[in-house]
Amino acid sequence: MKKYEVRDLSLAPSGHRKIQWVKDNMPLLRGLEEEFERTKPLEGLKISLSIHMEAKTAYLCKVLAAGGAQMAATGCNTLSTQDDVAAALVEDGISVYAYHAATDEEYERHIEMVLEHKPNIIIDDGGDLVGMIHGKRPDLGDEVMGGCEETTTGVIRLKAMQRDGVLRFPMVAVNDADCKHLFDNRYGTGQSVWDSMMRNTNLIVASKTVVVVGYGWCGRGIAMRAAALGARVIITEVNPVKAMEAKMDGYDVMTMAKAAPLGDMFISATGCKHTITVEHMLTMKDKAILANAGHFNVEIDMAGLAEAAVDRWEARQNIEAFQLPNGKTVNVIGEGKLANIAAADGHPAEIMDLSFAVQAMSVMYVKDNYKNMKNEVIDVSAEIDDIVARKRLSAWGIEIDELTEDQKQYLDSWQL
Repeated sequence: MKKYEVRDLSLAPSGHRKIQWVKDNMPLLRGLEEEFERTKPLEGLKISLSIHMEAKTAYLCKVLAAGGAQMAATGCNTLSTQDDVAAALVEDGISVYAYHAATDEEYERHIEMVLEHKPNIIIDDGGDLVGMIHGKRPDLGDEVMGGCEETTTGVIRLKAMQRDGVLRFPMVAVNDADCKHLFDNRYGTGQSVWDSMMRNTNLIVASKTVVVVGYGWCGRGIAMRAAALGARVIITEVNPVKAMEAKMDGYDVMTMAKAAPLGDMFISATGCKHTITVEHMLTMKDKAILANAGHFNVEIDMAGLAEAAVDRWEARQNIEAFQLPNGKTVNVIGEGKLANIAAADGHPAEIMDLSFAVQAMSVMYVKDNYKNMKNEVIDVSAEIDDIVARKRLSAWGIEIDELTEDQKQYLDSWQL
């Protein structure tokens, strides 16, 4: 078995600098790394990971390796791997299988290669490791105790597998932890999507009409930041409660059919396919800008767009223009893949510090409890959320009040 498969090991010095930068800004993981180095709680375990292969993920790999784990890592998106970071991790003794701009065939091979390490625990982002184990290579899951899932799309897939009775091992829904989705999905996605939109287009957001498809936690964050930058925001939704919430948050709410002619920028964040179709694009303004903030590149109908387009060209780095039969052009960021990581640097380090602290502690939870866990999707324990939140507050130098025993008794009693 190959130890690694990366583009260019000579790029490692740049990757080491990136990893050091995020380490300096991730106090929770630094604390866990120090603890893991002393106690080696993961000694003898093999962990296979598939998360966006950039600096924050690399540091998580190093923290888990510091705990004694034998790590094998790959990316979870063909455009999000940073080749210098992958090379740096290889220099640090971690098996890495990832290229930037990998073909679909290379990407699938890398997923397979990271599982050929016969992991005890998997860390997934979008469900590709789980999918490979339950599909093409069921033999690669024989030693899996359980795992953790990082993102909404992956949790949706896992719950479908649980419903169909095919899930072979327990998976912790890290995405659903309060310290993950309330911050990563809202503040992380909210900031990083607009980082991608602004650096790739070099256009102003103020005065634009921004259409956000979906008002989950990611959509909320994207809309909040768009409004703060001076945009008019329109929300499209299929969930009546979320639509009502968006209205009460001050946004216009309407169908995509009505929003399509009005928008200057469109961002989809639903986890569903074809939320923006060719029919919608044909009614958009000339040179409308489209981006996807969902895990898979199916939210914008890229296949339909490619078929319908009469011409296409690179308008700018990370932006492809498609001329439609009606003469109008639409511009798509990052091939319709996850714009904030495929065409930018992903979430801020401090946000991923929260998410990856939950990941690391959830790995520990699986290791300690897998024998008593059913083959289903498991919630992150309230204790983990509490520990992570308190550590983050401490890193900020913030103290909060504690309930007195009398107050605890009052809240736990039905008698006044």
